[in-house]
Amino acid sequence: MTHRVSELTVAESAWFKSSYSSGEGGECVEVAAHAATVLVRDSKRPTEASLCFTAETWAGFLRMTAEH
Repeated sequence: MTHRVSELTVAESAWFKSSYSSGEGGECVEVAAHAATVLVRDSKRPTEASLCFTAETWAGFLRMTAEH
């Protein structure tokens, strides 16, 4: 399950760019771990809402992407 998170505050130092994002200024996704959740945001719009995934859902997503 995913949730839109707007009021959750995470330190900027907790965010890192996805290994799938290029360093050439294209579309970049940033990820941060917070408690038992994983947050995902658009690096070009860091102050807007992030998506929040349970650790279990995020792990399933990573397994699925690794298979393809």
